[in-house]
Order: sequence, then C-alpha cells, then structure tokens
Amino acid sequence: MNSVQKLFQQKDKNLLSIYFTCGYPELTDTTKVITELEKSGVDFIEVGLPYSDPLADGPTIQDSSQVALKNGVNLDIVFDQLMTIKETNKTPLVLMGYLNQMLKYGEDKFCQKVADCGIDTVIIPDLPMVEFENHYQQLFDKYGITNVFLITPHTSQERIKKIDNYTKAFIYVVASASITGAKGEISNQQIAYFERIKAMNLKSKLIVGFGISDKQTFNTACAYANGAIIGSAFIKFLGISNVKSINSFISKIKN
Repeated sequence: MNSVQKLFQQKDKNLLSIYFTCGYPELTDTTKVITELEKSGVDFIEVGLPYSDPLADGPTIQDSSQVALKNGVNLDIVFDQLMTIKETNKTPLVLMGYLNQMLKYGEDKFCQKVADCGIDTVIIPDLPMVEFENHYQQLFDKYGITNVFLITPHTSQERIKKIDNYTKAFIYVVASASITGAKGEISNQQIAYFERIKAMNLKSKLIVGFGISDKQTFNTACAYANGAIIGSAFIKFLGISNVKSINSFISKIKN
C-alpha cells in the first residue's frame, strides 16, 4: 500500500493538495516550501519538476519553471533536496514531471532516485497508456512506484474504466480541457462533467485539478470528488509572498 492509499484510509473527503515548482522562487526554497506546507496541514503535496516545455501547464507554472531553471535547478539538485527532508517530512509527496525528463535522466536511475527519496507516487501527464502497459507498469512496479493517470472532459468512458483498473493512488480529474491556471468560478458544464464521473461509481479516489484556486472552487470540486489540487494560485502567492507566510494562504482555503 502506497503513502497516498494510506492517507485515504485516514481521510477520504475534502483532501487539499498543493502543487509547487521545485527551485521556485529561489533554488533553496524546495525544502522550505514542503516544510511550511506540512506545518499548514495540507493532506499531500504535488512536487513539480521544472521543465522547459511543460505541455499541460499554463503561463503561471511555465514561468515558475523558467525561473527555477534560471536558478540552476536540475533533477540531481531536486533529488538531493528531497533526500534532506525524507526523514522529517511525513506528508505524502507526489512527484509531477514529464516523460522526456525521465528518458533523459535514465529510466531506472530516475525511478531509483524517486524511491530513495521516499516517494512512491508520480504523475507523468504525457505518458501514453500503451507505453505504460507495455513497459512502464513493470518498471514502476520494480521500484514500488504507482502512476497517476489524468482524465479530461473528453476522455472516453472505456479509457476511464481502464484507468480505474490500473489506479492505485487516485485518478486526477482535470477540471477542463485546457492547461493549468486559475479560471474563476466552476461552470455548470464542469459540474455536469464532475457529476458524470461521480455517477460512474469508480473504485478509485478522485482528485480534481486545473482551475482550483480558492475556497469556493475547492469546496465545489470536493462536492464531487475526494479532494482537489491548487497549483497556479499558490505559485502566484509564492511569487509575491514570503515562504513563511504559506499558512495564511492555506488557512483561507481550509477555514
């Protein structure tokens, strides 16, 4: 049983996850952000690997990746940073990156580093299902890693059911067929989509992401899923605020 599954045994409603970009706003902020997020009581943390061509990310997260890369961050530095808090951090970490990062770094080396850091769940948005079935499922199993699949409003029912069968952590419910970023209120069309997915009675837990930015959108998403992820709104906050003030951001969502 992985760390996220254990979390769901303790709590399966209104889970709050925060996405942040490693090495942003400063190179040494990775561990500081994780530490402050844990203190603030978030349920799990999505650790973003900076990438020069992040296909699923909007301008805010793209910009944070560019800043992090200019700061000199790379995968070796990220893994070293994560290793330093392995023993003290108790909040589950989910690593989010892209397939090319893993290929360039070396698949086995990448997975070994992830496991060494105490992380057992990854999100690789551009990992094709056929590649997962033919190769990566066996590779991830070798290192005790589970992959989180994303679904969108356009994902077929057949594919959703297949994803449900493979899922060991949660299904990432992309709130809209677009890139990441705060988009205001959740529309009636999005609610209809959430209702459709909820009505499928999948065995997997559901976490909503993309466009969740404040208490209102978080609560709306949680009415149809087990929790939600806030990314761009938090990145914007980090860009103008001190890391030590993270609790104030989280309190506005939770309270």
